Amino acid sequence: MTRMAGLFSAWAMLLISIMVVITLPCNAAQPLDDETAKIVSGIEATYAQKSFSADFEQTSRLTALDVTETAKGKAWFSHPGKMKWAYQSSDNHEIITNGTDLWIYRPEENQVMTGDAAPFFQSGSGGAFLADIRKIREAFTIEPDKSGENVAQLVLTPKKETPELAKVRIMVTLPGYEIPVVETENIYGDTTKFIFTNIRFVPFDEQIFEFTPPPGTEIIEMDR
Repeated sequence: MTRMAGLFSAWAMLLISIMVVITLPCNAAQPLDDETAKIVSGIEATYAQKSFSADFEQTSRLTALDVTETAKGKAWFSHPGKMKWAYQSSDNHEIITNGTDLWIYRPEENQVMTGDAAPFFQSGSGGAFLADIRKIREAFTIEPDKSGENVAQLVLTPKKETPELAKVRIMVTLPGYEIPVVETENIYGDTTKFIFTNIRFVPFDEQIFEFTPPPGTEIIEMDR
């Protein structure tokens, strides 16, 4: 496996980690100061139960090896917990979930990793926070970070930490309450940063969250 493929496989596992954090039982949502509560409410109003797509640029850094890789592509999200990430780089691949099943498809290797996502999504009730923004208050401790007139930043700390996900930092535009930047960090200090552009809240064919392997594709079952 190439170094870049290793980084992006790690990102697939990070997606699963976010899903696990969101579906684990958590304490009641924390009380927020007025300004932070206003920002979170604005995010919820913008994203909750809506479908959207965006172009993205990804920068992944492995701190211990001092390795940084970049990629770009397009992503689609739909409530609850449906996502598709289509990478357009030297390591073209797709990460797809309908909230129940998960596929990681590498066409150049003629290979797809597939698994039952139910243990991660609890029968589809959860997903990465962009695909089910309503979970953000329950799954994370939310703290304000540096903010300006047209932008706010929040630090999200999982209430149930996993090795793959220790912290999430998001940038929020004001007054539109869109999220153009998401940066995740694991317990080792490795980071993955996404910059989202062309964010569009428009309906699309949700068949894109389903995947049928082309004939002859090697199918690898992931551990349950």
